[in-house]
Amino acid sequence: MGKTETRASGKRNILAFALAGVVAGMLGLSFAAVPLYRIFCQVTGFGGTTQRADSAPNQILDRKIAVRFDANVAKGMGWKFRPVQTVVETKIGETVLAFYEARNPTSKAVRGTATFNVTPEAAGSYFAKIECFCFTEQLLKPGESADMPVTFFIDPEIVNDPDARNITEITLSYTFFPVEGAPGIAVDADKKSREGS
Repeated sequence: MGKTETRASGKRNILAFALAGVVAGMLGLSFAAVPLYRIFCQVTGFGGTTQRADSAPNQILDRKIAVRFDANVAKGMGWKFRPVQTVVETKIGETVLAFYEARNPTSKAVRGTATFNVTPEAAGSYFAKIECFCFTEQLLKPGESADMPVTFFIDPEIVNDPDARNITEITLSYTFFPVEGAPGIAVDADKKSREGS
């Protein structure tokens, strides 16, 4: 094998390794895309994604914003899910405690998780939750009901944002989805009682 063939073979090997590296990198990025997008949305409020906070701000403004509550369940969830209150008027910076109610009318235990957003999207960066049922999975046994609290505030910084300062109404929307393959999913109550006897 001549020097020219050896060089060409070496270049082909380098090209093959480079292409394999690019493919591996793209595959890695595709798996990282969802968590990275979620982090991006949480940091920026993009798409109406709300923020998490450890505590409420020290400042409460005199200006009020109406917060409307919306509840949905994904197909196949089986739950009944609704807001206890339809609207609350709150001062900007004030801590609010609101409730949703979930009921499992099925004969199976169902574990669910809630996704959420606010509209208009510009409000997402300023709508902060301190506590929320959406932070963890929820399990309801057959026939069981639960009150699900959410504690939130609207960050006073909203008045300094030219895109958000004129907002007078925000809608907080949740959708519950079943957690597939999780313990408690599709546990037939009759089968469970037979196994226990």
